[in-house]
Amino acid sequence: MLSEAAAPISAVNGSRERRCIVSGEVLPEGRLVRFAVSPEGQVVPDIEAKLPGRGMWVRSERKAVEQAAAKGLFSRAAGEAVKADATLASRTETRLVERMLDHLGLARRAGDLILGFDQVERALRGTGAPAVIVEAADAAQDGQRKLQAAARSAGIVPFVIGALTSAELSLALGRSNVVHAALKSGRIAERFVFDAGRLNGFRPQKPWVWAGFSEGEAGETG
Repeated sequence: MLSEAAAPISAVNGSRERRCIVSGEVLPEGRLVRFAVSPEGQVVPDIEAKLPGRGMWVRSERKAVEQAAAKGLFSRAAGEAVKADATLASRTETRLVERMLDHLGLARRAGDLILGFDQVERALRGTGAPAVIVEAADAAQDGQRKLQAAARSAGIVPFVIGALTSAELSLALGRSNVVHAALKSGRIAERFVFDAGRLNGFRPQKPWVWAGFSEGEAGETG
């Protein structure tokens, strides 16, 4: 396992790299989750990568975390017997979601969050379009199509994150029925996208798809 102090810097994206204890691959941190051991000997997801002690890095995918727990790979990496139960992957997903919702709350307080369908559509058609579109996983396709049309007419390609439910968004932002939001460009938006990439291994992101736009090139959704 690469020591955290000696982790190399990726020449491609500037992100530090770590070795996954499951596959042995050396990957950017944006594709991994750090785990640490609590004083009680329990493996816990360290989403912020700030807990003390030796970090154990796993590809940010449900299957990889479940495999590490089931096969005793955390104990091997820690050099001692540690406890990693069957709920670890679910707890990792929950912590990633909480962190993303925290980002949205911070963006709202900073004035960097746009809330509501009309406001998001207006921002897409205006100057200084938002960098990230946040769309509830259970959003209606009609609204999605209209926002896609607004983005295309403006010639912009925003990041689209559709992994969070309306209930999660509403609770975090203190409003009822939050379905559409957007983040202005900046550090908070970058952090949100970073964590959304890690959550993708646990929940689908539901990005917009239309011909010539995404890797699917399958035409408009819906």
